[in-house]
Amino acid sequence: MKKLSERTAGFTDSVIRRMTRVSNQYGAVNLSQGFPDFDPPKEITDRLSEVAGIGPHQYALTWGAQNFREALAKKQEHFYGMKVNPDEEIVVTCGSTEAMMAAMMSVCNPGDKVVIFSPFYENYGADTILSGAEPVYVPLKPPAFDFDGDELESAIKQDGVKALILCNPSNPCGKVFTYDELKVIAELAIKYDIYVITDEVYEHIVYKPNVHTCIAALPGMRERTIICNSLSKTYSITGWRLGFVMASPEITDRVKKVHDFLTVGAAAPLMEAAVTGLQFGDSYYEELQAHYTHMNHLFTKGLENIGLSFTRPQGAYYVLVDISEFGYESDLAFCEDLARKVGVGAVPGSSFFKEPENRYIRFHFAKQDATLNEALDRLSDIRVKMKK
Repeated sequence: MKKLSERTAGFTDSVIRRMTRVSNQYGAVNLSQGFPDFDPPKEITDRLSEVAGIGPHQYALTWGAQNFREALAKKQEHFYGMKVNPDEEIVVTCGSTEAMMAAMMSVCNPGDKVVIFSPFYENYGADTILSGAEPVYVPLKPPAFDFDGDELESAIKQDGVKALILCNPSNPCGKVFTYDELKVIAELAIKYDIYVITDEVYEHIVYKPNVHTCIAALPGMRERTIICNSLSKTYSITGWRLGFVMASPEITDRVKKVHDFLTVGAAAPLMEAAVTGLQFGDSYYEELQAHYTHMNHLFTKGLENIGLSFTRPQGAYYVLVDISEFGYESDLAFCEDLARKVGVGAVPGSSFFKEPENRYIRFHFAKQDATLNEALDRLSDIRVKMKK
């Protein structure tokens, strides 16, 4: 038999999804894979029940149902002051995972380079390689996860750099990039003529006084920013796989074609039901922020009481815990023991860092109070259990 693809030879399975399987194996409280254990808004699920009876049940327009795209455009203008043409500047995708892949394949040629901040969501490196490009990593320095502007410029000005991926708010470290930081990135993108591909799925999960700024709204960035986003986190519907790309008409026209050959289109009945969520008023997003602020406080206060060291999230729903005190050479081995001995699932931080980093594990706290309290109760004697 001939050899399989060389570009995928170094791939492993998703460590995040693997740790869910490990959690299930040992009956651990799963704080690894980032999905909530509470229901989506009732208005959305009630509308889905109606749609189940009346449709639509056949293919929607390839780049997304008209009313869904119009609702997305109105929401973007409301929150960021960006007027978006729903017919020329939006492509609805099967989750933000496909949105990112379609964007990357629309931008990159084999041999191009893509700048990625580290730590990073594990798909970014794989997406770059699948696009035939080469990832170039720039470190975000813990515990504040700041970046060095000179280091960033050195990376961007390399020959062949085509794009930069920006996850804001960031998974896994919970960083929310400030306006001044985004301005530095924007100025470099314009200076060296590169695209900025954003992942903004946690845009509404931000903890005061931090504020999410869409880099596409900065001067000179509209035409070179490709926004990738999804409804998964904002409306607690991770399994619906509804994402989208927002970009200038020229870019969007190319993304439409790539998307068509990747998945044809997103699920028509789910788009119809989700329009209800996109039309929610400001009170929904205020309540969402309050809800996640509560979970953040509950969980991080519990970690403080246990005496574990962690980096405080500014946005998203993850926290990186420093496990240096336990003396493990492998954070993966630590996470496997944590699930087996303590009964709590986590993700080894090394899966997010390009640098040789083994001192962090990632917990997520998008859970009901009872779930978080159970996890904290199990973690309360972690130092005793991990020695057994």
